[in-house]
Order: sequence, then structure tokens, then C-alpha cells
Amino acid sequence: MSSSFFFYSLTYILLSACIIYPPNEFVSAGLTVKSIFAELLGSESETFVQYHIRRSIATLLIHSVIPFGYLLGLVMTGNVDAVEVIIGNENPWWMVLIACSLVGPLFALYKVLQWSSNDWETHPIARSLAVYCNNNTTWLSAASDINIEFRRIDKIVIDTNSITKIVATDNWIIKVSPYKLYFAHQSDTALVLNRSDTHAFSQSTRTEVQYVNIAVIPTRAGAQPFNIRLNALDFKDLQDKVSRPIKVLDSVVFHRTLLDRFIDTFKEQIAQNPEYETAQELEQCVGCMQAFSNVKLNKLCALPDDLLQPNPCVVCYCRPMWCVDCMAKWFASRQDESAPETWLSSKCTCPVCRAKFCVRDVCYVRVTNP
Repeated sequence: MSSSFFFYSLTYILLSACIIYPPNEFVSAGLTVKSIFAELLGSESETFVQYHIRRSIATLLIHSVIPFGYLLGLVMTGNVDAVEVIIGNENPWWMVLIACSLVGPLFALYKVLQWSSNDWETHPIARSLAVYCNNNTTWLSAASDINIEFRRIDKIVIDTNSITKIVATDNWIIKVSPYKLYFAHQSDTALVLNRSDTHAFSQSTRTEVQYVNIAVIPTRAGAQPFNIRLNALDFKDLQDKVSRPIKVLDSVVFHRTLLDRFIDTFKEQIAQNPEYETAQELEQCVGCMQAFSNVKLNKLCALPDDLLQPNPCVVCYCRPMWCVDCMAKWFASRQDESAPETWLSSKCTCPVCRAKFCVRDVCYVRVTNP
């Protein structure tokens, strides 16, 4: 068995994986089914449902020829001898292997021809829409309503990954997957946020990222429920668009916004700092007037390295006037919104005296007995 055979096989497997689940580099380069066949698929904005019927068919056909493409590539790259060593030159399994590689494309063509009858009414997307038809109307009536709503500028589109996205219009919630569309009409759909998971690192944001899972449960008979998994920071956009309330289970805790996530991280960081002891009676926070002040700016980063840096931290002589939430919000408001990964390592100024401070200088207050 030659090394070129293994190199070709490994390369083809990696390329096939990138075709089925394209990474960001492939998406940016336009090496996806919808980008390569853009002229044949037409415009998504004009006819959203029909576009995705064509896209699902193109995806199915491309994916079905991957096994046959592998065998064809073996011949074109001169690796047929390596295959014959493995299975034998006169072994009937060689023909079986070729026949099996042709089953996928032939079956895909059969299904496409079957779906095309009666104006695609047997296609899985059309059948999913037919559930929402009333008064003897066809799926084209529901598709027309969706197409009209998708053209409006107030829709939201959330890319959950490279092959799946969520579309929310005035009346519909749609999940776009490689082979199918999942539909839910907002008038008869329950939305339940039932799970969240946190990951320590995100390649796109370089910070901690949290995902939430929302169960979309249509009450319409015959409609199929589905799940939405999206970044927690996109939750508010979806919540503001849908007319139905999203029920959050009591056991689920998540950050609805980037600021919420920063406040929690800010609290974790300053909890590691020494407490500031005072005999003064704490008053209400001047920021929110709801909670009592519980943090004090106490210069602790008096290290030689810090003194050599530009704009080093300085002593703040203000009394405890702020609660931790307001201080975290003030700190975040003075940072670069485009670089949230740098917030904790940056500096800020006291809201009152403008003394420069960093996260290491923010201390919880502990009242001592006079």
C-alpha cells in the first residue's frame, strides 16, 4: 500500500468533512453549496421557501456523490493499484464497492424526481408547511406569507453555526438546516428555555461563551417540535422579536447580555481582593439608590511594574458610595465595546474624583464595630 493512497484518503476525508460541515474559513472563501451554486439557487430574499427547497436538493445531491467521488479520485490519482492490493484484483467486492457508491446518487435522484411532482408538494419542506394550511389552501399559500415576511427589514436572522440558522419574522419562527426547514407559527407555539452550557473559550470572541437551548413546541396538530441552540447573547434579540413569552426554567441560569456576563466575572475577580474595613455606616448606592454601597476603591496594585506603566493607578479618597453592580456597569461603560476580552485588564476612573483604578483596586467593604 503506497503512501500516496493514505495521503489521498486523508485529504479526501478532511475535504468531505469541510463540505458537510464547512468551517469559518470555507464560509469566508465561499466554498459552500449555497455559494458555489448561487446562480442556480436564485435569491433567498425573493422566494425564501422555494430557495431553500432548491438548496436542500443541491445539498443532498452533493453529499450523495461523496463516496463515488472518492473512488473516482482513486482512479484519477493513480491509486487503483493500491486498492487492488487491499481487496484483490479479481475480488468481487471491488464491484460491490462501486455499486454501493452509486446507490446514494441514484436514490437522491429518485427522491428529487419524486418530490418534483405536483409542484414539489411532497418535498419535506412543503409537507411541513402543509400542516399550517387552512380552508383547503396549499402549502404555496403559507410559503407566500413567509416569503413576504422574510423580505421585511425587521426580521432577525441568527447564524447558530455554519449550517444552521434561526429566522424570526412577525409570525413565524424557522430553523434552517441542511436538508430541511422547521416551522412554528408564533400564534400557537410554546417556547421553553430548558438548558444552558458554558464554555471557557470562544474562538470568535476569545472569552467565555454561553449557549442556551430553547425548545420550540408547536401546538398545531402534525407540526414537528424542534430545538434552538444559540449564543446566550443572541437570546434578547430573539426574545424581542417573538410575540410569545419564552419561559425560562428555574434551574437555568444564563447571561442575557454581554454586560451581565461581565458583571458576574467582575464580582468573581474582586472577591479575590482583600476586604476594606471601615467603621462608617454604609449608605444607599448613589448609582441605583436601591442597594447599599458595598465596594471601595482601595489602591492595591502598588507594584513596581504598575508604577512603570503609563497612567498608573492612583489613590482614591472617596468614601464607599457604590454597590458592586453599579461599579461594574461604570467600569464596563468606560471600555472599548469592540474588545470585551480586554475589559478586565483595562483601567477606569472613579465616577466622582476621576482617580485611575483597575479591578485589583476594587474591594468589598466590611463594616467593623466602632
